[in-house]
Amino acid sequence: MAARDGDGWAHCDRGHDHWGLYGAAGLLAVHYTQDGMPYVLMQKRAWWSHHGGTWGLPGGALDSHEDAITGALREAWEEAAITAELLRVGGVFVDDHGGWTFRTVIAQATGMLDAKPANGETEDMRWVAADEVAIKKLHPGFAETWPWISLALSPVTLVLDMANIVGARAEHGWWKDRAGAARRLLDELVPLASTGLAGPAEVLPALTPWFPRVVAVLEGAASGAAATAPGGVDVVVAPGSGDDAIVEVVRAAMPYEKVLVVTADRGLRERVAALGGLVAGPRWLLDQLGR
Repeated sequence: MAARDGDGWAHCDRGHDHWGLYGAAGLLAVHYTQDGMPYVLMQKRAWWSHHGGTWGLPGGALDSHEDAITGALREAWEEAAITAELLRVGGVFVDDHGGWTFRTVIAQATGMLDAKPANGETEDMRWVAADEVAIKKLHPGFAETWPWISLALSPVTLVLDMANIVGARAEHGWWKDRAGAARRLLDELVPLASTGLAGPAEVLPALTPWFPRVVAVLEGAASGAAATAPGGVDVVVAPGSGDDAIVEVVRAAMPYEKVLVVTADRGLRERVAALGGLVAGPRWLLDQLGR
């Protein structure tokens, strides 16, 4: 393993040549203004580079030891002087060409960051309104994936009906120690914060993996689990009904934010849907905990 050991040309099953022996990755930084318009940070490639003069994302070849997020953040620093501390990764879009893959790392930016060309590969860096991206002269690969990527720009919050999920899990004796059962579930959620989640593709654009903000709602006897809740999960203790607390989380979301509530409770699902929220059953989450 060595820095830059991914530099080189690779041939994909579609008959194209791509830069990056181990694939490549790019960063799509997005920021929503107060009026709800998403802006994405775009790079104009230097004239001498592959597809020079086109607009795309800061990115490049992955080294053999790098994952997509590490590589994309490194490239963003090298090409646009953007630091990872100002970004929150939301997910990765995978464009598989067969034998070669480009991964777009989508991340929410804290603002329209002061990005500028940081090396000779970049001619210009500019924040572009999402509805104006398609009118630019785009890098061919980015032009092909943009219609799909544009569907995944919104920040996503995952809200967990902990009482319902714990009940669906049917752990032996859980009803005797609801706080303990909730605490064990919270502990098992922590690894997913780093490895990410899959889907559900039927209600959200397919990102592989997906890194939502996670909010766990506790109520009643399970509320004691909040005192020892691990980092990486936001915990809300319901002052009364857990369903009411979940509805308030959905109601408080920004208009451009997507909220997915995990519950099997029919009444709660109807209330969430009435507010424009999305729903998934506990089995979707529990299956991923068991991977």
